[in-house]
Amino acid sequence: MIDWERVNELKAEVGPEDFAEIVALFLDEAEDAVARMLATNSAKSLESALHFLKGSALNLGFAELANACQSAERAAAQGSTSIDTQAIADLYRDSRRAFETAGSSAAA
Repeated sequence: MIDWERVNELKAEVGPEDFAEIVALFLDEAEDAVARMLATNSAKSLESALHFLKGSALNLGFAELANACQSAERAAAQGSTSIDTQAIADLYRDSRRAFETAGSSAAA
């Protein structure tokens, strides 16, 4: 679900303080993207939200989410609006929970 190698790579690149800021920003913006994705009925808006979520997920190591977004983004780019956005939202929340739980364990 989480590419911990990518997470550790990013943390090493930016340092722990900036990493915490990046994570907070990602989670805030991802929540907005998920909300937009769930609320839209436009293929173009759906594609945009999925593209943003995919890029952010890749950057932070949410590998499974990024893959799901990529497939859905391709479908939306072809005009489809019959994408299981709730499954993607659930995957985001599961990924977030796994990330935060591991982060809490590492900090303890």
